[in-house]
Amino acid sequence: MDRQIKAEKAWMIPWLISEKLGGFEFQRLLALTMKEVKSLMTYPEPLHRFPKEMSLNFHLEIQHIEDQYNGRADNIWLNRPSSAKVVYRFLQLRGAGPKIATMAANILARDFKVPFADYYSIDISVDVQIRRVFTRLGLTKPGESNESINYQARSLHPEFPGLLDSPCWEIGRNWCKPYNPACDKCYMNQVCPSANQTKDAPSLT
Repeated sequence: MDRQIKAEKAWMIPWLISEKLGGFEFQRLLALTMKEVKSLMTYPEPLHRFPKEMSLNFHLEIQHIEDQYNGRADNIWLNRPSSAKVVYRFLQLRGAGPKIATMAANILARDFKVPFADYYSIDISVDVQIRRVFTRLGLTKPGESNESINYQARSLHPEFPGLLDSPCWEIGRNWCKPYNPACDKCYMNQVCPSANQTKDAPSLT
């Protein structure tokens, strides 16, 4: 759901659906038809910019979890699999590209402390915030590809490059704005080469 809408809104969608359904148990979700999922996503107001596309993702992913993981999503990360295996498994879900798949693995490892055999295949999920912060910190040059930014993150923290994701996103969202950045409030201002040069600088996105 975290595509082309604000993250906060995307992450609210499962809760909003559970409110409409009266619960979010897997068997309850599995029983829903595609038509019912679309209705939940669309009425009385759309929960996403693309309710039809997200309804299809939602419905097919529930079926995938039933068919491939015996109806238990946590089987995706059971028994300390490698980080590459977890990312690969998320990539099998409709609508999940590398950015979404690595974000999901990152959240499991970083926030929920799910143990993996390793963490070096969990990359940062490059967006405009992270791109701007990497550029202003002098870690990458303006206009570099997502792949280049990911490889730089790997070089900085080979064991778990994804750990750089959350702090960089936080800096970009809260202080390192496209215009008039609040450098004096940012905890990286002492080492940021752009801290005293970006007051009226153009956006680096």
